[in-house]
Amino acid sequence: MVVAPVNFRDEELFHTMNALTSCGADVEVVSTKKGVARGMLGGTFEVEKTLYDADWNKASAIVIVGGSGAVVFWKNAYLLQKVKEAYKKGKIIAAICISPVVLAKAGILVNRKATCWPGVKSQLSLYGAKYTGSDVEVSGRIVTAAGPWAADEFGNAICSLLGYR
Repeated sequence: MVVAPVNFRDEELFHTMNALTSCGADVEVVSTKKGVARGMLGGTFEVEKTLYDADWNKASAIVIVGGSGAVVFWKNAYLLQKVKEAYKKGKIIAAICISPVVLAKAGILVNRKATCWPGVKSQLSLYGAKYTGSDVEVSGRIVTAAGPWAADEFGNAICSLLGYR
């Protein structure tokens, strides 16, 4: 899971992580820096690895958490490249809230149904995605979700694609 160092959306990290660990997935959380990541609602998480330290080859999925702080990932060339590479290797790619914009900018949402936080839907369309407005959208190996209210369903959809449910 990829989380912003500040202003990640608490439910999108914690509820999604809970769904993933409950179904049997091993979860590693990375960010742009090590240390305490702080959520918009006051939650914290101790990040032990950065994006640059992670072993991307071991991951079966990349899950990008949203929240206002996730805008830092929109222009993160390293993450955009890792998303492209992982998708080409057949991995599951998931993003919630404003983070589906990362997938759009990475070029993997072209002509695919996707959803996101309504305030950034124009970004998805700009990069060729078909915005649906659904709470959760599964398109092949890609899962997108609209916001914190959909975090449990988002996590469960990822579990299903991983073959746990």
